[in-house]
Amino acid sequence: MPASTARRGPDLAAALFVLAVGLLSLWQTAIIPTSPIYAQVGPKAVPYLVSACLVALGIGLTTVAIRGGWSQDIEELQDAAPLNPRALGLLLAGLLANLVLIEPFGFTIAATAQFVLVAAAFGSRAILRNLVIAFIVSLAAYGLFVKGLGVNIGAGVVETLVFGDPG
Repeated sequence: MPASTARRGPDLAAALFVLAVGLLSLWQTAIIPTSPIYAQVGPKAVPYLVSACLVALGIGLTTVAIRGGWSQDIEELQDAAPLNPRALGLLLAGLLANLVLIEPFGFTIAATAQFVLVAAAFGSRAILRNLVIAFIVSLAAYGLFVKGLGVNIGAGVVETLVFGDPG
């Protein structure tokens, strides 16, 4: 039973998004600087593999979407609620907040803002509770990455006050 264009639209959009992410990943992988000391397997090997898999998945999903889609066969989607633009906006705002805040304010503040916005997108109204939980979890994650693994994920004012000079 062929699906109408309206039914195929979301499937095709998702498929093209996966394909675009794969192509973007290939492009970004190609510009990773490499040292001549890598004879065979360098820092580009795994990103190229993941990018190629994303492109292949995107092509496969696009093919299936053009042929009728796949979502009409998923039982959970039959009675799914319509798209919630407020929730989607809050999710996107969380991602944008992290991108904008991490450089000037550090990981903890950026991740806390993202956590609170994403929690609100999922319907939480307990903003103060979410702030406290997000702050504690973000600061702990920063400590584990920087002090435990030696990976700098963006020090800011809070991290410098709690853990000292990151340098």
